[in-house]
Amino acid sequence: MDATIEVLKKEFAGLRTGRAHTSLLEPVMVEAYGSPTPLNQVANVSVPEPRMLTVQVWDRTMAKAVEKAIRDAGLGLNPAAEGQTIRVPIPPLNEERRVELTKVAGKYAEHARVAIRNVRRDGMDHLKRMEKDGQISQDEHKKHTVEIQTVTDEAIKSVDDALHQKEQEIMQV
Repeated sequence: MDATIEVLKKEFAGLRTGRAHTSLLEPVMVEAYGSPTPLNQVANVSVPEPRMLTVQVWDRTMAKAVEKAIRDAGLGLNPAAEGQTIRVPIPPLNEERRVELTKVAGKYAEHARVAIRNVRRDGMDHLKRMEKDGQISQDEHKKHTVEIQTVTDEAIKSVDDALHQKEQEIMQV
């Protein structure tokens, strides 16, 4: 369940808010030396200002390919190359795009909740098999069932809290 929450937080980090964040460019793949390569393996991404990313390309010949990859990534960003440095201004989000992003965040959270419930189901099935095989008593089965449900409720509350926080972050102007 903890792993599910970590994956959710990584997915949320990739959702664009009005502020610049290095994780925005994590999904960008650059055509480098004949094969698709993650951007962070050909350049260094930094945040000098709240609404600006800079990409410092390590190999000067890759600058055009990196600029094209960022433009074509479908993130709505328009990079500007200056030698080995590429500046990527983050445009402010309009209201329609903010609502769309909150819906995407909600879908991510729902997938996380389903994954947590699947872990709970697997745990409950394991307890039933142990009781059936005589490894634990009926009382122990009931006690562990309550423990599993408590952990599940805490994990789902954590997902809901993360979603609420991300929605506020997205809707903040």
